[in-house]
Amino acid sequence: MTETSPVTESTSTSVATMEESRVELTPKAVEMAKKAIARREQPTAGLRLGVRGGGCSGASYVIEFAEKIRDRDKVFEYDGLKVIVDPKSLVYLRGSVLDYEVKLMSHGFKFLNPNEKKGCGCGESFGI
Repeated sequence: MTETSPVTESTSTSVATMEESRVELTPKAVEMAKKAIARREQPTAGLRLGVRGGGCSGASYVIEFAEKIRDRDKVFEYDGLKVIVDPKSLVYLRGSVLDYEVKLMSHGFKFLNPNEKKGCGCGESFGI
């Protein structure tokens, strides 16, 4: 997997160091996210990554368009793409890599999360 580093990182209240709080994106994930944002007809602040309770393993990944950046959000920037993570989700996503996979029968974003202890068969939820 190709490694990328955020160009910048900003937050209004940060207790973690940049290394501890980093969420990485592969070049393919950055490319595909930027294409998706470009197709949108609404103003977009960036790509929001998060975690919600639910799913068969306890928690589910969230990838959505962010219309605004909240005060406590952690913001990473990759080649002009802003990646926004709320502080609660960052606890679960710390050290993760977001990739974009292209397979014979499917394609899409995939989290590679070193904190994940269990996952479900569908790949949509996980447990810590």
